[in-house]
Amino acid sequence: MLTAEDKALLEKKGISEEKIAEQLACFEKGFPFLKLDGAASIEKGILAPAEAEMKAYLEAWDAYMQGEKKIVKFVPASGAASRMFKNMFEFLGAEYDVPTTDFEKKFFDNVHNFAFFADLNAACEKNNGKGIDALVAEGNYKAVVANLLEAAGLNYGALPKGLLKFHSYEDGVRTPLEEHLVEGALYAAGKTGKVNVHFTVSTEHRELFKALVDEKVAAYAAKYGVEYLVSFSEQKPSTDTVAADMENKPFRDNGKLLFRPGGHGALIENLNDLDADVIFIKNIDNVVPDRLKDETVAYKKLIAGVLVTLQKKAFEYLELLDTAKYTHEQLEEIIRFVQNDLCCRKDDIKDLEDADLVIYLRKKLNRPMRICGMVKNVGEPGGGPFLAYNPDGTVSLQVLESSQIDMSDPEKKAMFENGTHFNPVDLVCAVRDYKGNKFNLVNYVDKATGFISYKSKSGKELKALELPGLWNGAMSDWSTIFVEVPLGTFNPVKTVNDLLREQHQ
Repeated sequence: MLTAEDKALLEKKGISEEKIAEQLACFEKGFPFLKLDGAASIEKGILAPAEAEMKAYLEAWDAYMQGEKKIVKFVPASGAASRMFKNMFEFLGAEYDVPTTDFEKKFFDNVHNFAFFADLNAACEKNNGKGIDALVAEGNYKAVVANLLEAAGLNYGALPKGLLKFHSYEDGVRTPLEEHLVEGALYAAGKTGKVNVHFTVSTEHRELFKALVDEKVAAYAAKYGVEYLVSFSEQKPSTDTVAADMENKPFRDNGKLLFRPGGHGALIENLNDLDADVIFIKNIDNVVPDRLKDETVAYKKLIAGVLVTLQKKAFEYLELLDTAKYTHEQLEEIIRFVQNDLCCRKDDIKDLEDADLVIYLRKKLNRPMRICGMVKNVGEPGGGPFLAYNPDGTVSLQVLESSQIDMSDPEKKAMFENGTHFNPVDLVCAVRDYKGNKFNLVNYVDKATGFISYKSKSGKELKALELPGLWNGAMSDWSTIFVEVPLGTFNPVKTVNDLLREQHQ
């Protein structure tokens, strides 16, 4: 089935023939829906700390920061901004020439309020000999949009979100990349004052990111009294997935195998490559100006405090189990910790002999740990917090997308639609074991949680395979704890007009 040319391509990408066979089998059999125990809520699985507890968690993080641990801020930043400008691309290609939809009208009514206004105005003057106001006055709206999106102007339609100008300040404007640098200084500096920030970027934009960091980093280092260590990585070619035709055979384009990026789940490899004790994860577009950062920073520290508090306890229990000098009462205490604090339940735990019980407890304690901030559901699209059954029969907390849930089952659909919270992608992770060794994170992925989507290439339909999502199935076998965080900590920019929201002005 594979030609010599195919095999050469696989070798170049670092993909084995077994991996291809495994992926094609996924198209054949599909992915099972997850068995749900229920949506997580404050009553069931989501921690909402009282004021005294919050104080203790914040103190725990401050104390941890005084140690020798390495903290990294990990920002997936490869996403192109093209979807952010979908409405404006449509306007550019429309048969009409004046703003007609509510979206288009809002854009032009508020064009002066965008942080990129000055740049866009300069591009219009350079390419059309007139500024935005003059072009609008003569009804040449499309020239303004062309200058925004196309290569002759700002090229925003082809750039990644991380490099666009989002926020205006008295002393200039900032991109999301810069806002993440500032955030890093505020909650991830450690006693050394070193701020490790890692961006995952696309190959074609890496040099642009690097140039922006080189241009800006010294000023932020001076302003916040820190030293930045900024690094980049790209999605590995070995995480690309083969496309299939409608008969589940390898899809070929001009005779060549077609590969596609494996989705954000591929980034578990990038995460695994980091040398860190604690890793903060947050999407590139979820940033706010300085005037709103206090709440974000406080809750980042809070969830980090929850992490190091629970990790410390888990480590103490593992060290106790190592001594083999524990009482039955102590085993029961550890069971309560796993069930109540780590939210992992095993229905037949009472049937286990002590020796098997210790093996089970050790397995659940000695694995990567993540705390996920969860915000109240206000109808934003995205995954949510659930209690789900795992392959080993336990029930634990999982972040699930709608594609992982059987929406044809009214009960499961109701669980998804009536969930009280959703996932804003606000994570802090502990990735070393109690002996200081790095976990191999790829060992904790549930491969049965991938996703098949339908696309087309050269006019032919194809099936594309997405790997288990980074904060979904890729972290399935981690200890997972959900903490309620305020809606104010979640301010993503999905469309250009989201930049007009009060939180981005």
